[in-house]
Amino acid sequence: MKQYEQIVECENKLLEAIKTGDIKVLDELLHENLIFNIPTGHTITKEMDIQNYRSGIMTVSEILPSEQIIQITGNISTVAVTVHLKAKYADQVIDGKFRYLRVWQFFDNHWKVIAGSGFQIQ
Repeated sequence: MKQYEQIVECENKLLEAIKTGDIKVLDELLHENLIFNIPTGHTITKEMDIQNYRSGIMTVSEILPSEQIIQITGNISTVAVTVHLKAKYADQVIDGKFRYLRVWQFFDNHWKVIAGSGFQIQ
């Protein structure tokens, strides 16, 4: 399978894991040293992200990607994607369009997210 198709598959797996709160898949796809800037401007780690799903603080009811751009340079892939997201974080309802940038790196025959950021566009 070519790198491009691998990244598409990984992105699909990631979005499904986010929607279903699948901790095992999130653990597989997120690198231990992940840093991610969330739409509030805060920077979170892999453990912080996973804990939000594990505790039930973050629940996602809909996540629909569009306008995906994938660039691959060696063992690094960058993905820019627009996502329509319906979710709940603690008591806050989230319903809007967000633009995410994720950086994937190939480690030991697996792609893992090492960094990213997201912001609301609508």
